[in-house]
Amino acid sequence: MGMSTTTAEPDTENLLSEAEFRERLRELPPSAKLVAKVLESDAPLSQGQLAEESLLPDRTVRYALNRLEESDLVGSRYSFKDARKQVYFLNT
Repeated sequence: MGMSTTTAEPDTENLLSEAEFRERLRELPPSAKLVAKVLESDAPLSQGQLAEESLLPDRTVRYALNRLEESDLVGSRYSFKDARKQVYFLNT
């Protein structure tokens, strides 16, 4: 049987399988892996919260998030608590 994408729910379209997620993550730098690990256990988080949780400098977190977003591993939205802040979550 061929793989059909017609049964996919519209809101889960961008979500990756765990295998695909891990495969893409493997190619990324250690900082991106650490940020992904933090988001795995506690999301959504702001950039500041990620820096706090991961013990990485803000610049490194920003770099890691950019790499994760380029690979479609992380999504973001505005925080419900503070609309000036973006929060990040994994696309799994």
